[in-house]
Amino acid sequence: MIYKRIKELREDRDIKQAEIAKELDISQGNYSFIENGVANLKADDLVKLCKFYNVSADYILDLPENLEYPKR
Repeated sequence: MIYKRIKELREDRDIKQAEIAKELDISQGNYSFIENGVANLKADDLVKLCKFYNVSADYILDLPENLEYPKR
């Protein structure tokens, strides 16, 4: 789901893969691999995408908004 979400974010804003790749400091080919689920999205890159799109990591990771964690 992560890969679908980051692709939707990019396409909804009419941004080319090359522009996002530049933000992440990777090649367009490597970004394409991430977007297609061939390569994993690194945590640092997730943070950069959140800042770029101004969304939460929970949104990109498709976590429920009211996620409650178990108490310790």
